Amino acid sequence: QVQLVESGGGLVQAGGSLRLSCTASGSIFSINAMEWHRQAPGKQRELVAFISKGGSTYYVDSVKGRFTISRDNAKNTVYLQMNSLRPEDTAVYYCYAQISPGLGRLDQNYWGQGTQVTVSS
Repeated sequence: QVQLVESGGGLVQAGGSLRLSCTASGSIFSINAMEWHRQAPGKQRELVAFISKGGSTYYVDSVKGRFTISRDNAKNTVYLQMNSLRPEDTAVYYCYAQISPGLGRLDQNYWGQGTQVTVSS
């Protein structure tokens, strides 16, 4: 089995910074795409940032220039550095990964349990 464990959420004032981490463990052969999503109260979950195995990235427009996604393949970990935080960034943040459990085996999709980020005005 595979687990994704997130950390780094919390309460911060507007303009502040937080760094989220998500580490995958278990039966892992390779990790392909890794992503961060978020869900605010009363809203649908949305993709915030994506990083491919090779390091290509994508960001939703609302976080461009403020958030940075990165990964450490040796540690099976993805990070989200969040700067210049705004109250509208308040949400539960989830990591997601496409993981192959073995050579030649198809990727499976995994989600973390979520970590709360609250930005006060």
